[in-house]
Amino acid sequence: MTAWFQSTFLGVELGWLVATLILILMIALPLMLAVAMIIYADRKIWAAMALRRGPNVVGPFGLLQSFADGLKVFLQETIIPSSANKILFLIAPIITFTVAQMAWAVIPFGSQQVLADINVGLLYILAISSLGVYGVVISGWSSNSKYPFFSALRAAAQMISYEVSIGFVLISVVLMADSFNLSTIVLAQKGHVLGFINGFGFNPMLLPMAVVFLISAMAETARTPFDLTEAESELVAGYQTEYSSMSFALFWLGEYANVILMCALNAVLFWGGWLPPIDWAPLYAVPGMIWFFAKILFFFFVFSWVKATVPRYRYDQLMRLGWKIFLPLSLFWVFLVSGFLMLTRYGA
Repeated sequence: MTAWFQSTFLGVELGWLVATLILILMIALPLMLAVAMIIYADRKIWAAMALRRGPNVVGPFGLLQSFADGLKVFLQETIIPSSANKILFLIAPIITFTVAQMAWAVIPFGSQQVLADINVGLLYILAISSLGVYGVVISGWSSNSKYPFFSALRAAAQMISYEVSIGFVLISVVLMADSFNLSTIVLAQKGHVLGFINGFGFNPMLLPMAVVFLISAMAETARTPFDLTEAESELVAGYQTEYSSMSFALFWLGEYANVILMCALNAVLFWGGWLPPIDWAPLYAVPGMIWFFAKILFFFFVFSWVKATVPRYRYDQLMRLGWKIFLPLSLFWVFLVSGFLMLTRYGA
């Protein structure tokens, strides 16, 4: 597409700009639509596990419920507390939503189907995901209210704690794939186990790290049982307490965009991305993007399943799991994987 636009009257530079903007919209707009539908799916899964119906009135099978909710918040009045820092109060949800969108720039949807196929894609993901905490912290502080402020403190501690263990988990993946490029990481998983099974997660050496990453992703996105930042029993609604209208909706959209991102990273890093589970020629007749989306939906089902069935942790349990279990385990696994590779791949 970029080459075609550059070959027109637009020229090289303007053609590249137009093509890039179109590609960005091709990712951002479907992502926002996916967030609306994934909220609907989330509510349906919770309802089914609680033997309820869930959304079933607005539109066929309740499919338009999320859009009705979006219209409702859009028509509400935006209320800014009189004692709040108004500029930061309005910027915080924009940061959360924008950062959640930016991370998708390096996610490969298929072979050569990625907006920015950069060599340090994994480092870019780490850098962007770590910025998400700023939206939460700024919203908590700028509200000038004790409940959002307590929630912001919790969010900062929680996200930093689990980003450390996620970082060590990613080192194990990088060592195995010998690259920071996400497309290369996916291709390194082709026939990885027994010569015909695609995915690092099927390797007994990396399976524990796949489990650690999945649980840490739930904590990173503040999903149940790690939703201490929105614990309604003691924090009313957490950092979102003072927000209304579209400001509240941007937090909601950003949260679910991050959840889908973590589901995508689970698929890309451990379960073969756009590759089929088995390296068998007939399975490649199915487009890679279909396999990728199927894996995202599976992991989202796991996220919803956990939210519907697992009770919320206490804060001391949350911190203990991150610092006393996941951090030592992931650090030990880096030494284990590197030692294994030195013996087998490099013959040291």
